[in-house]
Amino acid sequence: MNVRQGGNAIAKKEEEVRINENITSSSVRLISEDGKQLGILPLSEAQRIASEGGLDLVEVAPNSDPPVCRIMDYGKFKYQASKKEQEARKKGRSSQLKEIKLRPHTEEHDLGFKVRNLKKFLQKKDRVKVTVFFRGREMAYMDTGVDLLNRIAQDVSDEGSVFQEPTRESKNRMTMVIVPK
Repeated sequence: MNVRQGGNAIAKKEEEVRINENITSSSVRLISEDGKQLGILPLSEAQRIASEGGLDLVEVAPNSDPPVCRIMDYGKFKYQASKKEQEARKKGRSSQLKEIKLRPHTEEHDLGFKVRNLKKFLQKKDRVKVTVFFRGREMAYMDTGVDLLNRIAQDVSDEGSVFQEPTRESKNRMTMVIVPK
């Protein structure tokens, strides 16, 4: 099945919802716009009630006997459904894991720049992995890496909290993970 066919399947599903004159049953179980059951009525009577209120007659349960129809503003209903779907997609955004790489003797200005970027990532609700790399004789001073990571955690304590304490990942790398509050 190619993408084009998939798109048509979605369009067909929307067409399956029958409104007003597209309803084919002779009698329907009618539900008012406030949710009250009005009983089983002939289709012409249900359409008249809906049109008097300036609303649409929408078939919500076509497979039941008789089909269930509801009086509603169909355009407003579709709009609200699309907004709910859009909101769900926005909230469903998975947070990414960003990474900031440092060396144990990173200068003050460069460190400030990295901390500012880390704060931006946390404000966007992303998790941040802070990595300190050691090379050569720097490996003898792993405690400076721990101090550096603790200082960064303290600098961003307003925006985020430490999820994973500073740990030594390999002989030349130390990491810490910070998550947004």
